[in-house]
Amino acid sequence: MNAPSSTPMLEMRNVIVDFDGFKATNDLSLTIESGSMTVVIGPNGAGKSTMCDAIIGRVRPTSGKVLFHGREVQGMAEDKIVGLGICRKFQTPGVLVALSVIENLTIAAAKDKRWWTKFGRKGEDEAKAKAEDVLAQVGLEGRRDTPAGDLSHGEKQWLEIGMVVATDAELLLLDEPTAGMGAAESTATADLIKSLLGKHAVLVIDHDIDFVAQLGGHVIVLHQGKLLREGTLADIRADEEVAAIYLGRAK
Repeated sequence: MNAPSSTPMLEMRNVIVDFDGFKATNDLSLTIESGSMTVVIGPNGAGKSTMCDAIIGRVRPTSGKVLFHGREVQGMAEDKIVGLGICRKFQTPGVLVALSVIENLTIAAAKDKRWWTKFGRKGEDEAKAKAEDVLAQVGLEGRRDTPAGDLSHGEKQWLEIGMVVATDAELLLLDEPTAGMGAAESTATADLIKSLLGKHAVLVIDHDIDFVAQLGGHVIVLHQGKLLREGTLADIRADEEVAAIYLGRAK
């Protein structure tokens, strides 16, 4: 049964991740609602990736709580958190280069990654059907049988977004999904990500303010491991402290 609507989908409460005295996140608190768009910006070293690491279970907070639909997940193994419905795409594509696009998506769509030895035809057919749906969603129909290693950089990024979508995770964490892309590919990526909203909530980490503007949504600014500001991009751009620290417009 789903948690009451008053409970945020994801909540971080006073999360500290301390690496030998360096607080990569420092008393960080935030909420993400179901079906929403959240964009996290901030200078290098602000704690953006560590924040995602704490959500997905890659690192364990020194103190504080991470809750998914009201359930504490800090301290859980990463695969258990993925099973609850959170999936992350890293900045560098992690596709299986020797396999085709559709094979990559089919493996991602499998509820049990051992379906080919355990469940037989039914599990295989369900995974293939899901993969075909996602293939169209990410616009790679024309590359269906192409080895993933032969894709362009942008196409690899779209494939990995598709692989995250294929897991049916409720919360998608996308770390710099437009890294290495040109303007046209970035615009196409923004359109793709916006098409996911509703069924999925999406948290995007990115540095490109033009891309952030295309995404819209709620913007969070991190600085020195803390939440510095949050609001619309217009609010963030108008904030003098953010301009001085992040946007480089100190007066």
